[in-house]
Amino acid sequence: MDPGNPVFNAFLATIFTWLMTLVGAALVFLPLQGERKLLDSSLGFAAGIMIAASFWSLLVPAIELSPTGVYAWFPPAAGFLAGGLFLSAMDRIIPHLHPGCDPEGLPTT
Repeated sequence: MDPGNPVFNAFLATIFTWLMTLVGAALVFLPLQGERKLLDSSLGFAAGIMIAASFWSLLVPAIELSPTGVYAWFPPAAGFLAGGLFLSAMDRIIPHLHPGCDPEGLPTT
């Protein structure tokens, strides 16, 4: 690896990221009969990673870019809240299924 070529290094990093995503997605095709606790733990871990990523990559930079003042946190907090409300509304409106449950969302034919 040539440390002086940033384009080649970016290419290698992209290929590595793609391969790791491929490996993680391929685990879906393995016939594992896991326990419910393992699934719950995996989902909790993934949720924690996404919350940390949204905080450190989205909210902290937004607060730093907000106009200075007493309420510099308000625009990012309002955007975060609006995004959560939007996702909640879409969950109630868009029809979808959960295994072993009745369909949710608006009724369709």
